Amino acid sequence: MNKAGERLFNGLVKENPTLVLMLGMCPTLAVTTSAVNGFGMGATTLVVLALSNLIISLLRRVIPKRVRIPAFIVIIASFVTIVQLLMQAYLYSLNKALGVYIPLIVVNCIILGRAESYAYSNPPIPALFDGIGMGLGFTVALTCIGAVRELLGAGELFGLSVMPDSYEPALIFVLAPGAFFVLAALTALQNFVKARLRKAGKPYDKIGSGCSEDCMSCSDKGCSRRFYDASGEEEQAAPAAGAASQKEKS
Repeated sequence: MNKAGERLFNGLVKENPTLVLMLGMCPTLAVTTSAVNGFGMGATTLVVLALSNLIISLLRRVIPKRVRIPAFIVIIASFVTIVQLLMQAYLYSLNKALGVYIPLIVVNCIILGRAESYAYSNPPIPALFDGIGMGLGFTVALTCIGAVRELLGAGELFGLSVMPDSYEPALIFVLAPGAFFVLAALTALQNFVKARLRKAGKPYDKIGSGCSEDCMSCSDKGCSRRFYDASGEEEQAAPAAGAASQKEKS
């Protein structure tokens, strides 16, 4: 699989931000009362995520490490402002339905997380496709949650009535608890699929976030690139430990 395809697959399946990493839970639970709202929130986040990843990657050699987080926020906020103004002009009803959650994209942990863990340490094209993949994963998850809630809670799908007249909507699904129920069910479903794939010898458990070079905080103990980049303490400690053991033996 080529690099672009790998990043798309990673965001959609292996590292889906909603169903695997459990990131962005605030908009996931709040705006998914319908499939349209879920798709709109996901598509908005996708645009901001892809463009911010691309710009951050292009500027990765210019942005100093000490001020990278404020720089990321400024770049992300610029794209969020542009997207919000366009939605106010051309998609006013959707903008009104999503409300405050559009400006809150600025501090969405999915976008900041991808900027820090991937875009800042990888070339522009893979970073762009990483943003698209994660955005698609977020959009698909929110649309599915919204569709299930709308179908069970209102008997509709994308605003169209699909249930028979005799169907009595389960109103709990369009209320706050319904979001938790549907999210739990979809997460259990993807865990079931992963377990079946694991039994078939096709595990998708390994998260491929890309190396952030922050080995002090990395949980992948078996990484072949593992070293303490900030101070080089681990590299220096290894020869010293070897010399000490030789001295003890002698």
